[in-house]
Amino acid sequence: MTDWSIDLHRQIISGTPAGANDARRILNANGADLSFLIAGAHRLRETYTNGKIHLCAILNAKSGRCAENCAFCAQSAHAKTAAPVYPLKSRAEIVDGALAADAAGARCYGIVTSGTRVNPGAEFEELLAAIREIKTRTAIPPSASLGILDAETASALAKAGCATYHHNLETARSFFPQICTTHDYEEDVATIRVAKASGMQVCCGGLFGLGESPAQRIELALTLRELEVDSVPINFLNPVEGTRLEGLRQLSPLDCLRIVVMFRYLLPDKRISVCGGRESNLRELQSWIFMAGADGMMVGNYLTTSGRDLALDHQMLMDLGEVADAC
Repeated sequence: MTDWSIDLHRQIISGTPAGANDARRILNANGADLSFLIAGAHRLRETYTNGKIHLCAILNAKSGRCAENCAFCAQSAHAKTAAPVYPLKSRAEIVDGALAADAAGARCYGIVTSGTRVNPGAEFEELLAAIREIKTRTAIPPSASLGILDAETASALAKAGCATYHHNLETARSFFPQICTTHDYEEDVATIRVAKASGMQVCCGGLFGLGESPAQRIELALTLRELEVDSVPINFLNPVEGTRLEGLRQLSPLDCLRIVVMFRYLLPDKRISVCGGRESNLRELQSWIFMAGADGMMVGNYLTTSGRDLALDHQMLMDLGEVADAC
């Protein structure tokens, strides 16, 4: 490792966090310098995590017609896409999805609904009932992603057994108005704080390749560190025809790895999972995400697009000598 990367690694281990200048050097690294930083990120992952890979799965429990105008989203009512549109799935369908995820080795199962927020009433009660059933019938701690939260809704989710609330900030505060104008960034930040205050863990990350600058990628990482989120999902844009970003291809495979490395250095003790867009953006370098510091990945399908064959992901872990986590 280079002198700088060795010193940075020692600094982090001693308890002094990496800063924006360190992150900038990571995002600009090439060649052997990048290889050394990847090795350091791998060592940080082994130092701060249990060394095993956490697998997560999601269910698109309610799809389409979202009032938000997020530029990347196939489910936005402002886009013209072929994304499926359907109301909330039944409790049985949601629970069956959890049982399948459990059997596939996933250790997080996220119930995801489109829309700005979930409202009180029959739909929310059905979700709470599904969470209670998943908690009793599987080894998976239930997770939910239902949009913006208030304290009462967060409390009800926690009491039903929802262990983790997922709510991405998506991008940096300074870039957010270029991506979404139908709600304010601070509403998302408030949701993170409300979810944590209820006792749930918070899974919060972003989507990269939206047109943001490297400095804005760093800005998002530092915001997540300030909010003390528990886990960070890293997504890469897979542009969908009919959205405002349909033609945007900003990231190379090495750009994706630099982002993962940067997050491991800035948030060394957090779970960092690579989720949407890994197949189309990382291509032949998918397996490098774990050497770059990730300790988790999403398996199965995404919200509106198909994921990779589960057998291929399990084979990838076997080939790397990695072991999937167990509850």
